Amino acid sequence: MAIDSKRTPDDRFDGLPEWPYAPHYLEDLPGYEGLRLAYVDEGPRDGHVVLCLHGQPSWSYLYRKMIPVFVDAGHRVLAPDWFGFGRSDKPTDDAVYTWDFHHGTMTAFIEAMQLSRVTLVCQDWGGVLGLTLPVTHPDLIARLLIMNTALAVGTHPGKGFMDWLAYVERTPNFDVSGLMRRAIPGASEATAAAYGAPFPDVSYKAGVRRFPALVPISPDMDGARVAQQAAIFWSTKWSGPTFMAVGEQDPVLGPPVMAMMRNLIRGCPAPLMLADQGHFVQESGDQVARAALQAFAV
Repeated sequence: MAIDSKRTPDDRFDGLPEWPYAPHYLEDLPGYEGLRLAYVDEGPRDGHVVLCLHGQPSWSYLYRKMIPVFVDAGHRVLAPDWFGFGRSDKPTDDAVYTWDFHHGTMTAFIEAMQLSRVTLVCQDWGGVLGLTLPVTHPDLIARLLIMNTALAVGTHPGKGFMDWLAYVERTPNFDVSGLMRRAIPGASEATAAAYGAPFPDVSYKAGVRRFPALVPISPDMDGARVAQQAAIFWSTKWSGPTFMAVGEQDPVLGPPVMAMMRNLIRGCPAPLMLADQGHFVQESGDQVARAALQAFAV
């Protein structure tokens, strides 16, 4: 059965600051027939793949400062937009968006692109989903660059997240640009508007408002079990290099959560602490990417 969806008009993406990247598309992914998934694909096709996964309420634009650093190093950067975000199609029914819907999108993308031995770059939902990949694809990740995120294993996430969940539930048409302007220190009006570009009105926002309710905060929720399995992998089996960057001003996934993630991830070194950065660490992405590449080269 076809999924009703909307497609953000292309002119919403014209002239975005620091965003020269042409979109690429996958249509009719298995299980997602009729939907078009957008992604950025930059750098040499035979380069080491850096897979960048965004969170809420952002899109691949979040990685605009990291992409050129990785490409200059000879890597190929892939940055998909989740369905409901960015230039990807946006199902209009809130109920379409489930943990399995997004997790299946991620694995379908990986298989369609025939990825192997990638550097996973993740933050927010990019990590909530991406960090579970070793359960289904145990040999996929060669290196990990992790920023303000967590594994949602079915435990209570704390007051900060619950406040955010409550805000989104009572504000179904929340102002994405306004939120990003407040959340990013020194963000320009043009940058904030670029984050809001995918959402012309409330009818495009089902996906962006559903993500918080999908976080597995109790053990019976979808995704909790696979996250628990992933936690075992990261703590006992992971042997690749890890680089962690932490935005210290993040009230939900800041230093305390990231300290727990560091303790979980086997062999994770001391993180790069960004005292003036908040949740969206990628806004210092050029600095983070250069530091990660230097660390990985050791």
